Amino acid sequence: YFDPDIGNAAVQVLSHFGYSVTHAEPIGSKRPLCCGRTFLAQGMVEEARQEARRLVAALLPQVEAGRVIVGLEASCVLGLRDDALALGLGDAMQRIAANTYLLEEFLAREVMAKRLKPDWQSLGDTETLVHGHCHQKAVGAMKAVRRVLKLIPDHEFVMIDSGCCGMAGTFGLEAEHEMHSHAMAEQALMPALAAKPQARVIANSFSCRQQMRNHGDSRALHLAQVLRDALPTASPD
Repeated sequence: YFDPDIGNAAVQVLSHFGYSVTHAEPIGSKRPLCCGRTFLAQGMVEEARQEARRLVAALLPQVEAGRVIVGLEASCVLGLRDDALALGLGDAMQRIAANTYLLEEFLAREVMAKRLKPDWQSLGDTETLVHGHCHQKAVGAMKAVRRVLKLIPDHEFVMIDSGCCGMAGTFGLEAEHEMHSHAMAEQALMPALAAKPQARVIANSFSCRQQMRNHGDSRALHLAQVLRDALPTASPD
């Protein structure tokens, strides 16, 4: 909702490869679905559980129909596969978690299963810098990012050797943490970006992209946008 082009790009990529895409819709409410992580990060466990219940109501019928859940925000997807399992929602949440993938995980899976034959085209000679979200790095999910980026011909990319960007959800937005958040960003991430001002930058996390913008660098794109731009018929809106 803050950056709808990312969702549009993901739909374009999946549709290009022949996948039918539908959006998850809430049951009995117009309020958008939420993974509940924002509540959980503030210790509001019951509120997080209520959001998870809404997700179960919306997603379980899709899973039972044999569909796969694809998400774009690492903290949401990985939180759904991990933290949400401790909220006491039983087998239903287990089944949803087992069928939920990050976009790059789904694409890598489909390529390895030979159900997807990539026809991405070169993005030119611009190098790409990739900053991984903490959750992605913690569970080894950056492997799928590498696998997908390697499918783009003549594409050089570098994984930035950095820890947390310093935003960490609401941490970097709170006045008492501003100094620490800034120091974390300047430890490795921002110097790496400054060293290559012409490079393309990928950061799949909303928080990480916001932190970069807060420090004066607005280049970062979601992987979905880069993959959309590499499609042979790419025509970004």
